[in-house]
Amino acid sequence: MQNRIRLSTCLSATFFLLIFFGASSAAAASGDKAAAPSEALFLLQIILLVVAGRLFGELMVRIGQPSIMGQILGGILLGPSVLGLILPDLQTALFPSDEAQKSMANAVGQLGILFLLLLAGMETDLGLAKRLRKSASGVSLTGIVIPFAAGFALGEFIPESFLPDPDKRLVTSLFLGTALSISSVKIVASVVREMNFMRRNVGQLIVASAIIDDTIGWVIIAVTFGLAKTGTVDLFTLAESVIGTLAFMAFSFTIGRRIVFEIIRWTNDTFKSELPVLSAIIAIMGTMAMITDAIGVHTVLGAFVAGILVGESPILTRQIDQQLRALTTALFMPVFFGLTGLQTDLTVLADPSVAILTVAVVLIASLGKFGGAFAAAKFGGYSTSEALALGCGMNARGSTEVIVATIGLSVGVLNEELFSVIVAMAVITTMAMPPTLRWALARLPLREEEKGRLEREAFEEDSFVARFERVVLAVDGSASSRLAGWVAGLLASSRGMPVTLLDTEGGIKDDKHSKPREDESEAAQDGIEDLVKRHAKAVPAEEGSKPVEAHVTRFDRKGAIEPALTELSEAGHDLLLAGIEPSTNGNGAFSDALLKITSSFAGTSIIVSARDHLPSESKRFNVLIPVSGTERSIRAAEFGIAISKAAGAECAVILIEEPRQASAAPRVSDQGNGRDEVFRKIDSIADYYDLKPEKIVQKGASPELAILRQARSGGYNLIVLGVSRRTSETLSYGDVADTLANTADRSCIFVETEITASGAGKD
Repeated sequence: MQNRIRLSTCLSATFFLLIFFGASSAAAASGDKAAAPSEALFLLQIILLVVAGRLFGELMVRIGQPSIMGQILGGILLGPSVLGLILPDLQTALFPSDEAQKSMANAVGQLGILFLLLLAGMETDLGLAKRLRKSASGVSLTGIVIPFAAGFALGEFIPESFLPDPDKRLVTSLFLGTALSISSVKIVASVVREMNFMRRNVGQLIVASAIIDDTIGWVIIAVTFGLAKTGTVDLFTLAESVIGTLAFMAFSFTIGRRIVFEIIRWTNDTFKSELPVLSAIIAIMGTMAMITDAIGVHTVLGAFVAGILVGESPILTRQIDQQLRALTTALFMPVFFGLTGLQTDLTVLADPSVAILTVAVVLIASLGKFGGAFAAAKFGGYSTSEALALGCGMNARGSTEVIVATIGLSVGVLNEELFSVIVAMAVITTMAMPPTLRWALARLPLREEEKGRLEREAFEEDSFVARFERVVLAVDGSASSRLAGWVAGLLASSRGMPVTLLDTEGGIKDDKHSKPREDESEAAQDGIEDLVKRHAKAVPAEEGSKPVEAHVTRFDRKGAIEPALTELSEAGHDLLLAGIEPSTNGNGAFSDALLKITSSFAGTSIIVSARDHLPSESKRFNVLIPVSGTERSIRAAEFGIAISKAAGAECAVILIEEPRQASAAPRVSDQGNGRDEVFRKIDSIADYYDLKPEKIVQKGASPELAILRQARSGGYNLIVLGVSRRTSETLSYGDVADTLANTADRSCIFVETEITASGAGKD
């Protein structure tokens, strides 16, 4: 409580210091009566909006409210509702009504709308909406139709004095219906995530319904905007807007998805300057926004769809996402929502008729949304407590309604009074949503099927395989390259990882192999690329889904292999599959070529070594996975089980119990666990991948001999072993791995999974 009091005191002092400084600057700026707008005043406005939004946003977060409420509050305090009442001359000096001056800040606000919609699209999980499409569609459509119909009816019957243009009553009614019916997915998702309910059934249903709400809402807004240009229902204009919108959506989610991915990949892999992908994303957003504007609908639809496509890009790194989010959160959000509050004149609520209209709008919005979602949930077989949580969760407007109101005001279908009413409704419903949803979610019991799913998803968060985003496939056309291509195809299909093909021939200094002719190298790469795509298509797809087509690109290496791998690492590749021959140097260690390749790559390295004749079909592989209880062996076991599942291959896990383990003093990272604990971990991995590997226990003083003996007797043709690099001038992974690499008569995959003391390994 004392912290909140101190925070409030600091906020007040800082705010009034800003106002005092602003008064001096505004007076200086207004002293020059030149016709040109003042750049100093523009900068002052932006600073005031950003700082006020940050200060009051912090206050809102501390009391459990979304930060955008504080940003709107900061704008209201700077606007006619508070500062305009107390010091009207100062308020006018700070934010003059001159159109040229206002247009400067408004331009930043308009960019803010586009960036907000871009982020909203990036946060939209279409997979979640697809999985829950039946339940979520029912909740969303019912929750949209009821308040939309009520809002539309309200617009048709309100007195003409509330309308900016009585001839455009229809469009005003459509804007009212839209503003009352859409939930804000950003607000909904943030509260559900804060409550740790994002993975619960009801939490996912709430977010999925909000996603569908948002998507349908922006389509409605786009079509309504097209009508607003004419002010009447012109069937030709309506058909043009609807058909244009549908064509745009169809193109975007088919060909457009591929184009956006290629642009992001090419920019990320080609440009050397700072933040190239961020520039590409902004260009994509702007282009799609202009396309929607050209077909007669609002730019927000283009920005929203661009965000969805960008968010689905498989190489969108967390760093890029954070950079874009930082720019939007620090500048565009406080300016846009601050300008919204600045345009909101709450003094109009002193008029009894406006106050009554505000109450009616809040009631229609809340009861309609809550009632629609509650009824749909009950009809869908959910319990009363779950339906209550769903109704409470869907009743948040926030940024969505504010953007709708801003668009309506800008095109002249809403006046200042209706704009203020809608903003007041958005603020009230948004601030009421978090406490009511927390109350409802806290009373939901955990179902058994939820418990199992939550355990699976918790495993996904800590998964070794799931951490990787992009694969480098280093090949030389050998049998090991073909085996590595098989693994890459499985990862590309089952994990959606793009693969970059890197030809290593002739790129390693002192390599004994001569550079082949260019046509031979191209032919070898063609064969590996076809192999990756063929094995990717062979992976069984989920029910109702098409087989995944692997995305394979070739890296155009001009010189040595080492700088090429460094460049690929910096471009976001985090997994290296090295399939080159020879794999050993004849002196008991791995080859010098593999040493240079793995040392030049900053991510995780996996060495693939083919020995026997490779099976022609994936399902003919029999995979043997040695484990010892160490973390690296468990991680490698997951990798082996994952590729076995994707290939439809048989696999077995062999635990070697060595007599010398009891007397030796192993490193802390190498200390194994008991047999039961090891197999418990293996069982949890196998359950996640829905696989039943055979479990074998053998005792012996020589683990490498026990592994080979079991591989031969059991007919296993692929060994997957977890390794960590030893500090050495050569590439060594310890006695077991080195011995297998030099003596095994069957194929091996060595998975680097640990950081060594020297830092040579990767984690």
